[in-house]
Amino acid sequence: MRALFLADAHLCKPDDPNYRTLLAFLEEQAGRTDLLVLLGDIFEFWIGKDKPTADYIPVIDAFERMRQQGTKLVYVEGNHDFHLGPVFTQKLDCKVLPDGGTIELDGKKVYLAHGDLANPSDINYRRLRNLLRGRMVRFLIRTLPVAFVQRIATSSSNKSRRSSGNKRHQWTARNILQPYAEALIASGHQAVITGHYHNPFQLELEGGELIALGDWIDQYSYALYEDQSFKLLRYSVATATEDSTS
Repeated sequence: MRALFLADAHLCKPDDPNYRTLLAFLEEQAGRTDLLVLLGDIFEFWIGKDKPTADYIPVIDAFERMRQQGTKLVYVEGNHDFHLGPVFTQKLDCKVLPDGGTIELDGKKVYLAHGDLANPSDINYRRLRNLLRGRMVRFLIRTLPVAFVQRIATSSSNKSRRSSGNKRHQWTARNILQPYAEALIASGHQAVITGHYHNPFQLELEGGELIALGDWIDQYSYALYEDQSFKLLRYSVATATEDSTS
């Protein structure tokens, strides 16, 4: 079994450096990867779309090529991409996990999470998340003009980034994710993999391990599962190689 895990690309325009690099990476992995797991915020904005915008067609086509060459897809919805719809569930035959969930790799139970629900103290965010995932918002997004929705999304993203900076000073990724992972490992999982925090690290815990994926914006970090073990790697843009983050 060979599986890849990545998160937080926040793709916008196909000419952006991180977008081009991701397409090159996916092209390299096609035909040699059994499972591709996307742990949320791959897109800067994808909520309730029945078909991709022109900017997102290249990466959807890359996922489709991987699927055609035998790669199974799993998508954990993030806080920038949810209500994924038929593009993923039908066209890509992708298993969509709105709130995360468990998969098995060679008999190993692995919990997948975007990571936005790992902090029980962030009550305001949890309330906002429940609102945004409700039926009313989904209906409005489907009925409002695309340009109007995109303007709202851009404004919300900018505010979210400013807020995230403050939260990172208040709650560090390791302090949030370690107890979160320890509880999941105590419940029978051998590994916990998350995104969201844009801070790549791999932590050995009693009975299992935690892997925080970092991002695909300027770190190009991801996890590889092969030979029954996980490695946290960084994709080298210049040489197109897989380098350990440690």
